[in-house]
Amino acid sequence: MNRRSFVAVTGAAVAGSVLSPSRSEAAALGLELPVLPYAPEALEPHIDAMTMGIHHGKHHQAYITNLKAALAGASVAETDAVALVSDLSAVPEAARMLVRNNAGGHVNHSWFWNWMAPAGSGPAGPEGKLGEAIQSTFGSIDDFKKVFGEAGTKRFGSGWAWLIQKADGKLAVVSTPNQDNPLMKGVVPDSDLGKPLLGLDVWEHAYYLKYQNKRPDYIAAWWNVVNWKAVGEGYAG
Repeated sequence: MNRRSFVAVTGAAVAGSVLSPSRSEAAALGLELPVLPYAPEALEPHIDAMTMGIHHGKHHQAYITNLKAALAGASVAETDAVALVSDLSAVPEAARMLVRNNAGGHVNHSWFWNWMAPAGSGPAGPEGKLGEAIQSTFGSIDDFKKVFGEAGTKRFGSGWAWLIQKADGKLAVVSTPNQDNPLMKGVVPDSDLGKPLLGLDVWEHAYYLKYQNKRPDYIAAWWNVVNWKAVGEGYAG
């Protein structure tokens, strides 16, 4: 697909193709690759086009392909991926790890694309009620970024850093390994459960082409493309 076709398809499909907790943590997510809400090069220079193309078109697609195969092998009907990760006990034990990893990868990445936007296209930081809640919880926006960045930097191996809203409404920063996320009851500790408001992929495939082993540099650059509008909508919702 050339760029003109990509932009045309994106404009038509983005409204319904990228489902995230910004709309509803329980929003249904089918088993198809969502369309990026921007061109692959739109996040440069912070996230390069080649990384975006491989990350979205290869890695994310692989999670979906593997998830469909796992469900078929376990004779489980294709269903809402968010529902799958929220209740993995419904999946036969023999296929549970495959579904956990690949449904998690599909769900996490579908959210992740929507939590980013071209630099300068929206608010430079959290605003309104979200901004107030972050400052109340962490002391300042900079303090929050430090805590969140440390969660991503200190995650051994592959995983994610998250800003979540817990059942009591309070905010917290947590980290999960691999493709786990804070909706996975019975998988992540109860203290790490909550509604994902913002997540950062710290798997090497998310940054290695540009940043090599310098994960802190990737995290520092990533703040320039956080879609604070979407994050704020998730909190308001």
